[in-house]
Amino acid sequence: MKTLVIGGTGKTGRKVVQRLTDLGLPVRIGSRSNIPGFDWENKDSWKEALHEISQVYITFQPDLAVPGSVEAIQALVALAAKSGVKKLVLLSGRGEPEAQLCEQIVADSGLDWTVVRASWFNQNFNEGYLLESVRAGYVALPVGDVGEPFIDTDDIADVVTAALTDDSHNGKIYEVTGPRLLTFKQAISEIADASGREIVFQEVSMEEYTAMLTTYEVPQDVIEFLSYLFVEVLDGRNASISHGVEEALGRKPTDFSEFAKLAAAGGAWVPLEA
Repeated sequence: MKTLVIGGTGKTGRKVVQRLTDLGLPVRIGSRSNIPGFDWENKDSWKEALHEISQVYITFQPDLAVPGSVEAIQALVALAAKSGVKKLVLLSGRGEPEAQLCEQIVADSGLDWTVVRASWFNQNFNEGYLLESVRAGYVALPVGDVGEPFIDTDDIADVVTAALTDDSHNGKIYEVTGPRLLTFKQAISEIADASGREIVFQEVSMEEYTAMLTTYEVPQDVIEFLSYLFVEVLDGRNASISHGVEEALGRKPTDFSEFAKLAAAGGAWVPLEA
């Protein structure tokens, strides 16, 4: 059972690759830099990437919520079935109508499937777009007291690996979250405590936020995507805890404080001026 891990160098993908490799299972990394390569924007690359592949872990960049995702997933799933793929595992997002459409495409594929529907990643603070702000000691976001049950990508990778290696997970949707709700302000406070630093969190309006991103020359499509996430996904619809990690693995998910301590010990948030 050779696995194609699309996004195999990303936050969850690289950890799934490592877990499968540690189990002695053959893996192909789906990325533009790999040979054969995989590029979501180049459908001509898909066929070779799927050659002799039995199962696929699907992550879509930047997110299933962006325009074009549904059509891309539809096309990939059809080609995967035609290429002889037997199983699909999809990384999805909570509270995103487009993501739910993609989930349905996978479920209707006629193949074995598992959906891992995740909340916001812990690792957005130390690997993603929030890293620079945290290191600078000042985080300004257009979000207030809405709680989010941040999930650790190690937990996601463990659930995905289980789904890829154990057929008992077939046909299941695992909604994975952390064990408690935190506002972004509380999350930044825990990072400050763990790293022994003063880090200021400030709530700003969406207009102020988009103006700030424009000043830093963030591409317009990225600005629109982030605006969607903060306006739609963080409107309170996801302020609840789910138990997908327990259901899939029989253990509790990683708490945000544990993540923060490990990341701080690894030097994730060393000040920019240091």
